[in-house]
Amino acid sequence: MEHIPVLLNEVIDALDVRPGLTYVDATAGAGGHLGRIAELTEGKSKLFAFDRDATSLERLAERFGDKVTTVHSNFRYLKESLEQYGVNTIDGGILADLGVSSMQIDQGERGFSFQKEGPLDMRMDRSESVSAYNIVNQWPEGALADIIYKYGEERHSRKIANRIVANRPIESTLALAEIVARCIPRAADKKNYKKSFGSAGGGYIHPATRTFQAIRMAVNEELESLEDFLRESLTILKPGARLVVITFHSLEDRIVKQFFKMAAASCICPPRAPVCTCKKETEVLIITRKPITASDDELLANTRSRSAKLRAAQKLI
Repeated sequence: MEHIPVLLNEVIDALDVRPGLTYVDATAGAGGHLGRIAELTEGKSKLFAFDRDATSLERLAERFGDKVTTVHSNFRYLKESLEQYGVNTIDGGILADLGVSSMQIDQGERGFSFQKEGPLDMRMDRSESVSAYNIVNQWPEGALADIIYKYGEERHSRKIANRIVANRPIESTLALAEIVARCIPRAADKKNYKKSFGSAGGGYIHPATRTFQAIRMAVNEELESLEDFLRESLTILKPGARLVVITFHSLEDRIVKQFFKMAAASCICPPRAPVCTCKKETEVLIITRKPITASDDELLANTRSRSAKLRAAQKLI
């Protein structure tokens, strides 16, 4: 399947891409956004491509050659990784597209898809030790239920966790998907699992979607990594540089929204404090007061853009 970068034009506008500045794609994937940035900077900028997936980086290196520096690292270690290349500040911008790579989803052997047979893996970085198999087959029932509820926002989390434990060992993605699907009552499937494509298409979200999402997020520590990445980005951006983040999940979006709000605040004293004593300075200007979402045309061309939300901020100090 051809890779279609989500909100491509909106990303370029939000980054305000200009030749001569340094840009980081912190989740480069197939390089869709990075390719446009490379075109616009005409070889006059330093470009860095981060990814946890070594296979993705190999493909990017073949595609871009010496135009882009590839970095095999979790973006939560952004500052430390860039320092190894002698880079201490970013004067252009940093982009993070938090969507799972279509290449990973489409490859059954990576274990991300509940629609394709494969091992229970889900590791974005296959050098990591913890996989979906470990969580599904070794975690206590209570811990399993907690992550399915927290990360998947799945109301049937306890029943699903109980059935998973009762059916151990579970070896494959399709076996897990079938167990989860049997836990979702048909009425609940219709009432609580809203149509997933809106005006762009039909069909209901598969009953295993939320559970697979939760396990994937736990395997890769996605929310914890995002929080670290945001803090790292703010310390390395120069005044005038921009941070652009695309989220696909309400929990991710909430973290980005609250981080930007706090960074943009000029005071964090308690509301009833008579005088400001926090000495907080406004660190960023929020460019997107409301998140940017995909147009109807993009939704028709790329259904994976349906839940994408883009937020952007510019460093001030």
